Amino acid sequence: MTRIPTPSLSRRSILKTTATAALLTAMKAAFPSGAFAQGAGPETTKATLGFIALTDSSPLIIAKEKGFFDKHGMTEVNVVKQASWGTTRDNLVLGSAGNGIDGAHILTPMPYLISAGKVTQNNQPLPMSILARLNLDAQAISVGSAYADLKVGIDSGVLKEVFAKKKAEGTAAKVAMTFPGGTHDLWIRYWLAAGGIDPDTDVETIVVPPPQMVANMKVGTMDCFCVGEPWNAQLVNQGIGYTAVNTAEIWDKHPEKSFAMRSDWVEANPNAAKALTMAIMEAQQWCDDMANKDELAAIIGKRAWFNVPAKDIVGRLKGQYDYGNGKVVDQSPHLMKFWADHASYPYQSHDAWFLTEDMRWGKYAPDTDIKALISKVNREDIWRAAAKDLGITDVPASTSRGLETFFDGKTFDPANPEAYLQSLSIKRFA
Repeated sequence: MTRIPTPSLSRRSILKTTATAALLTAMKAAFPSGAFAQGAGPETTKATLGFIALTDSSPLIIAKEKGFFDKHGMTEVNVVKQASWGTTRDNLVLGSAGNGIDGAHILTPMPYLISAGKVTQNNQPLPMSILARLNLDAQAISVGSAYADLKVGIDSGVLKEVFAKKKAEGTAAKVAMTFPGGTHDLWIRYWLAAGGIDPDTDVETIVVPPPQMVANMKVGTMDCFCVGEPWNAQLVNQGIGYTAVNTAEIWDKHPEKSFAMRSDWVEANPNAAKALTMAIMEAQQWCDDMANKDELAAIIGKRAWFNVPAKDIVGRLKGQYDYGNGKVVDQSPHLMKFWADHASYPYQSHDAWFLTEDMRWGKYAPDTDIKALISKVNREDIWRAAAKDLGITDVPASTSRGLETFFDGKTFDPANPEAYLQSLSIKRFA
């Protein structure tokens, strides 16, 4: 973890921080639907937003490239590449005033981990706000060519014996994800555990930034990894490994990345926050139009953004999946969704699953108040205000999508997370 020098806290600064937190809480209580001045323009035209080179960052890039930010009065938005999710976290802590960032394309669990002080230096909480979801589906778990004969797929159990053998020989299998407690960590943990492989004791989990996954697999750093596109497709195109499973095969129409900002920025600039959300929502609609997929791949593939050949991006964007193991799906229902199926709306029930699953693996205490955390971080009220101003009428009637079902038959009822936890055999607490 990159360490940021932290200035010593004086009694005055502690009191100031406490007072600010109290003020933000009071403001949110006073304006439960968002402190929006009707008809008013944004309080600022500036914002610095981070992104990782992953296809699901497309809405931020397109909002910049196609002028959606400008359209909504945010004429000085910088969209800045981040080297890793750890860098994203560190730059959010700094904020733009400290040459960091105000918001980001981010793994959905991260705003919660940051807000709770679980992944920040000295466990210092930084309140964060989720304003929109960026996409559903289309991450993947890939394995190296060394496992081609096993034909690894949805059942990770086929790896159990070979992984046990490697561990017995003193070289535990290495499983890579992008950030502890993040979506990719949770997908690969769920997949392994469903096959009877304990991700904490049977293998060694390592953290690798998304753009470095393929290079590390090429030199044999890991046995399998979970990451977003275009890196799984690039692995196949380079003949280094193959896709075992699209994460939508684990949980169909699952939430993935979010657009989140520092809460102090949102509270100081509520109209600007809504304007940014509107721009991103329009960009999501543009990205979801099949007629735009070729152009989208060409744009994000540019050196300034991903520096990846468009051919490594466009196929899976269109739902054309060559798994690299002989399996080819021309029209996959599991393609990335930016707008369809209410992809943009940040369901509170989905945040509840991420919190519960991170609880499963010991990131939160078993008595964590999930509802209280969600009420602080999830700002679906801003999303709804943005949708209203855009004239969007197809909005979810509830903050819950209801019962969710996974590939192994497990179900998650957001109204009863405890029952879900008790149904799991591999977890970090009884």
